[in-house]
Amino acid sequence: MHTSELDLRELLSFKPRGGAMSFLGQRIYLTDLLSHGLQRMELCQTLGPEITKSIVIRTGFAKGWLLAERIKRQMPEAWAEAKKGKLGPLLCSMYGYGEVLSSQRRDGIEQKPLVESYFVGLYEAEQHLRFHGESDEVVCWEHIGFASGYVSNVEGRTVYFMEGECQARGDRFCHLWGNYVEEWDDEIKPLLPFYDNISNESVAAQLGNILRWDECLPHSLQAKIKDSLRASTDDEGYPVSTSYAMRRLLDMAENVAKVPTSVLVTGESGVGKEKLVRYIHDQSPRSDKPFIAINCGALTETLLENELFGHSKGAFTGADSTKTGLIESADGGTLFLDEVGELSPSMQVKLLRVLQERELRKVGDNTTVKVDIRVISATNKNLEKAVEDGEFRQDLYYRLKVIELVVPPLRDRREDILPLCRFFLNRFNELLGKSFTGFNHRAADLLLNYHWPGNVRELVNAIERATVLGTEAQIQPDDLPREIREVTATSTAADGIRALHDVERDYILSVVEKLNNNKSLVADRLGMSVATLYRKLKEYGQSDEEHGHDH
Repeated sequence: MHTSELDLRELLSFKPRGGAMSFLGQRIYLTDLLSHGLQRMELCQTLGPEITKSIVIRTGFAKGWLLAERIKRQMPEAWAEAKKGKLGPLLCSMYGYGEVLSSQRRDGIEQKPLVESYFVGLYEAEQHLRFHGESDEVVCWEHIGFASGYVSNVEGRTVYFMEGECQARGDRFCHLWGNYVEEWDDEIKPLLPFYDNISNESVAAQLGNILRWDECLPHSLQAKIKDSLRASTDDEGYPVSTSYAMRRLLDMAENVAKVPTSVLVTGESGVGKEKLVRYIHDQSPRSDKPFIAINCGALTETLLENELFGHSKGAFTGADSTKTGLIESADGGTLFLDEVGELSPSMQVKLLRVLQERELRKVGDNTTVKVDIRVISATNKNLEKAVEDGEFRQDLYYRLKVIELVVPPLRDRREDILPLCRFFLNRFNELLGKSFTGFNHRAADLLLNYHWPGNVRELVNAIERATVLGTEAQIQPDDLPREIREVTATSTAADGIRALHDVERDYILSVVEKLNNNKSLVADRLGMSVATLYRKLKEYGQSDEEHGHDH
């Protein structure tokens, strides 16, 4: 996932009634502000404020460094964007440190500082105000340590942060800035004893293999932890319209809804055309009147005519009473003609008359009935080509297509994929009595990289399947359909221009994972020697010990 697509629901896994919880696969636990403040106060009273400050800063450094290392190893797309400066502040917010007002990234050499951020509500400032009142000094020790460790890992060289303004001191915000250690001037000297020479290299040497701990757990303990991670739910509105394309489409739909003009909704099968039609009706002045829908391709011509126009008593054998047709039933409201491109030539003529004259004649009746309807039609066919081929009347085409709304395919609105997945996961949680918190980040990557030929309809089916089969707190890759699991990440210029080395790295690592770390098979599939593969994996920081041995 890219930085803009990260969501706490994919990174945080928990059980509604308690037990284990994890952030990005790492076991965490909840603590409240008061008890955390009491702990810090006890440390200050027992060890003294200076030793406590050093412990808190250095522990924060390790915490930030480890988080960056997990992102690097597990989320290559987000990691590739880390130096742009948006990922770090987002993670700080997700961790609950406080709200980011602004954050700016520079080169740290000619343009200093390297990172400069403004926060409100940092928990350490709030903590101090609650326990001690206003402070004479800045107090966000853990946060400057966390930022230092995180950015040090991102940069591959040691970075130290300091705090200049702090809400605990009565300032309007907490102002933090950081730079490479060697680029600091005398301003950083008072803080150096508290950092006590901690560095990117020393933490990497000490903690570099700590993420292997989970792999070393006994299988029984791993199973117990997994069993304790069973999930919760959230709510989200619909239609889901995160992407610019869908927001623009809905804005157009709202404007069109205000007038009774005929609308033609087009788009591939499964994109949600009927959902958009219903949205237009609900936003229109006719929303309290009937909404009548019929699939023009599902009935024979005779049955369709009878359904649309109705019939008079005795019109044919078995017509024992007069039947009101769907067009008349929609009087005052909206008539939705789905798959309108399937209408026969004779039915096209009859429908055209209704649109022109605003009246209809029942089957077997000589009298006409006036109707006030708003017609919205939908099709996945190219009606313009059907007109050219003589399959569809041109005059009817223009009557239906006063305004055309095109629903884009899901592959062209990638930003909507995860919000839609979350929405339907929530729905199936309720329908099936499940309680998933969201999607494992690897499953989310698969969902994002899949091309969705069946559009939203296919997505709904995939999420229902995953909800039925899932057994952990989050939806896992194995819960998804085979065709989605077999997708390898694709890189296009639309995702931003990236160095070829980065594209190659991501592709090779995805193949290694897909082929279960079978190095011989991976090398064979990629057309390279095993030695070359090992060399490249070493360059990417993926040691053989980390991935296990060749099969």
